[in-house]
Amino acid sequence: MTKPQNGQMMLFAGTARDAFREIRNYLAGRLLGATRDEALLQEVVKCLFCKMHLERVPIAWLEENDALQVMKRYRQAFDAVKAHLPTVFSEDDEILLDPASLLFVHQAMRNIELHSASYDPFGDVYEVFTGNGARGQEGQFFTPQNAVNFLVEVVNPQPGERIIDPACGSGAFLSAVTRHLIRAGTSPQDAVASVFGVDKDSYLSRLATARLSLPALQMAQVYTADSLALQDDQGQSFALSDELGQFDVVLANPPFGARIVAASKEVQAAFDLGYKWKPDRARGRYVKSSELQTNVPPQVLFIERLLSFARPGGRLGIVVPESLVSSVSYRHVIQYMQDHAHIMMVVGMPEALFKTSGKGGTHTKTCLLVLEKKEKPTEPKRSIFMAEAKWCGRDSRGRDIDKDELPDIIARWHQARRGESIPAGSLGYIVAPEQLVEDTLAPRYYGFDAETDLADLSETHDLVSVGHLIEQGLLKITTGDEVGKLHYGSGSIPFVRTSDISTWEIKIDPKHGVSEEVYESLAAKQDVQAGDILMVRDGTYLIGKCALITSYDTRIVFQSHIYKLRSIDHERLSPYLLLAAFGSEPVIRQIKARSYTQDIIDTLGNRIVEIVLPIPKDAQRREQVIRTVEKVIQERIEARELARQACLDIVQP
Repeated sequence: MTKPQNGQMMLFAGTARDAFREIRNYLAGRLLGATRDEALLQEVVKCLFCKMHLERVPIAWLEENDALQVMKRYRQAFDAVKAHLPTVFSEDDEILLDPASLLFVHQAMRNIELHSASYDPFGDVYEVFTGNGARGQEGQFFTPQNAVNFLVEVVNPQPGERIIDPACGSGAFLSAVTRHLIRAGTSPQDAVASVFGVDKDSYLSRLATARLSLPALQMAQVYTADSLALQDDQGQSFALSDELGQFDVVLANPPFGARIVAASKEVQAAFDLGYKWKPDRARGRYVKSSELQTNVPPQVLFIERLLSFARPGGRLGIVVPESLVSSVSYRHVIQYMQDHAHIMMVVGMPEALFKTSGKGGTHTKTCLLVLEKKEKPTEPKRSIFMAEAKWCGRDSRGRDIDKDELPDIIARWHQARRGESIPAGSLGYIVAPEQLVEDTLAPRYYGFDAETDLADLSETHDLVSVGHLIEQGLLKITTGDEVGKLHYGSGSIPFVRTSDISTWEIKIDPKHGVSEEVYESLAAKQDVQAGDILMVRDGTYLIGKCALITSYDTRIVFQSHIYKLRSIDHERLSPYLLLAAFGSEPVIRQIKARSYTQDIIDTLGNRIVEIVLPIPKDAQRREQVIRTVEKVIQERIEARELARQACLDIVQP
């Protein structure tokens, strides 16, 4: 950006989002009494409406770099907007920007095309001024535009259909739908009339109303209400309460989080998924009990509510945490979905999806679900298109990057829908109903075939599963214990946590030590012996990391997020050979594929028994691997102990 000189117009380089960042930075430093981003956002939204009005109702400008002239035109435009959209802006609303600030905003937006059906300026404004940090404590996060566009394209709303987002937030999905319909030939007025939004947060519902009203300068149908309770902010039924089962398309990124109170007990009692479900082994199904569940996460109740809004044959596009489709705790929810809908698509998203630059956002791993509500409950299950995206246009710090695999996934989805074969790989594969394992829907579980991956090794290696080794009595697996934070630092006995396990060894100085008393209370139960292997079971990045216990490491306590693997017969199954096998690339890939999200962290859980280990058939090769690993371990331990002794010697009198 350059400052105006000699009456010249300011020039802004970069994207529209860059221009909004310039506006945000300028106003934050200049506009007195309105430094909060929400207040600044309101002023920019007013300017967007004025610019839209001025472009539709051409008037003569004297000079666009005349601050007073710009102020006059914008105030005239805002009076017209308020008269046309009385529920978006009140009669008392005014533009609070001073003339110089308004001139800056006007010129920064000069080249932004508000009438384009392919661009949503409000999305950029909202992300720049509010972003993911605004309501993260409530489980509400800004849905990235590429994920929004992905689901809208897949569910493909048609002209004449009615579309609802019962947790609309600032209106990202509904805005994308209106642009989708406009591109399909629908008028802006009819497109806006086709969409309906609900959000219990009055601030967000006002933003959504403004966002949807912008393209057509027409009132949008957005309600401040609780979609779960079907009540408005006054505790009364609202306009859409009687329209369950009436919508052709349902799109939503409902709030999620295990600690969020989704509804009162009275509201929860109206939902089947508000109750505890128990397995009926004779029927092979979960059965609803008469006892209410404690602390039902909002995403669970929203699954039932979203399905209730859709008509038979209607389509749904939903953003959910991966734990909902992978954790054993939610198997009954998957069963409920399968009873009421066909699961058409599940796409696993990288953890960076909801991460924004800076400290905003969340690393929660999510999935994109596409469902089709059944016409009849007896309809058989269909095959599911699955994909696992590694890149979504953002890196781990939330910065925009060029890598985005969503377009490739959409292309393969369309190929599959046309009956064409799709290339093998994580960006698209078909999973038949009979291939589902315990109703697990996490795509990364099915995107890896251990037998196929290890096929090239079948002639030179024995391919043995961990479960088989346990059945043969060669391997035993247990887990550790939690001692509680009150015991941290109570003594010098190492309390080994997942972060204390590095490549093949335990860190010499773990962060926390416990007392002799704590150690004695757990020593017999944990029974740590030389030759045991500790392996990380739970965590985001460390799952599968292993360390070998030596004679120097037996006086420890290890936490519950760690497996202890013990070879029962060292002659038949050397711990050194086992350690090398778990560190091999084929096994690492299996561990990544078999890990799943449970609440907020990943876990391998009981799926460790599914891991297939490649063991060389050649005895000389096995012996060579054993000697190599043993040498590495001994040299590391010797160096570690010498370093420890040197530190002790230096303070000896």
